[in-house]
Amino acid sequence: MIHIHHSIQVIAGEARDSDDSIVIEDRFELLLNDRPVTAMVASRDQLRELGAGYVISEGLVRCVDKVTLDGDCILVYSDTGCDLNGARRETGSSGGTSFLSTPPVIVSDVRITPHDVIAITGEIGTELWRMTGGVHCSVLFCDGRLLAKSSDVGRHNTVDKLVGYAVLNGIDLSRRVIGCTGRQPAGMVRKSAHAVIPVIISRAASTDKGIAAARDAGITLIGFSRGNRFTIYTHPERVAGILRS
Repeated sequence: MIHIHHSIQVIAGEARDSDDSIVIEDRFELLLNDRPVTAMVASRDQLRELGAGYVISEGLVRCVDKVTLDGDCILVYSDTGCDLNGARRETGSSGGTSFLSTPPVIVSDVRITPHDVIAITGEIGTELWRMTGGVHCSVLFCDGRLLAKSSDVGRHNTVDKLVGYAVLNGIDLSRRVIGCTGRQPAGMVRKSAHAVIPVIISRAASTDKGIAAARDAGITLIGFSRGNRFTIYTHPERVAGILRS
């Protein structure tokens, strides 16, 4: 996951030797029912979760039967696989392959409070992030309880890993909240929508198409969650106790 790199640190013009923890960037091939889907740049952990989550969050399958690893290949099997030849693809904002399919509209009565938003934001971090500063992080919550965390060199991968964790452990995502370090463009929002996650909390910004995707999918999208402040972009009815000045 990391290696130690000898470098030179400069503070106020003064140089000194430094041994830095550097995150390792790997490359993997993802196959669905033994057919190539995409190449992925990712961190080498939670790879089964990454594969399961990717095919769900990109709308390629509705369920996952099995995930195996073969060297640098992630092999996902599902009896609900789509026609990959007819699937529309685009290069996402992070350079990876994204599939253009319409996610379902989420109907969920889940509610959170401003205190929940702040508490969830405070948990967005992992030991790898603290050691290297070179990864994104995501967290999965239910009823104020932390269910899982993920780290990866790619922000998209952190969402896939949490979706895959839920899929492989039989967890219903329709009442869960996801917290992320990364921006929320349309491709990121669509991942949560395909996984039927009703609330996204991000430390970062969204884009116009990310906001539109959240609005259309019925997702409560919250950005710039830092300290005691945050911005609600869409579906504010899920955030209880909001006082307008």
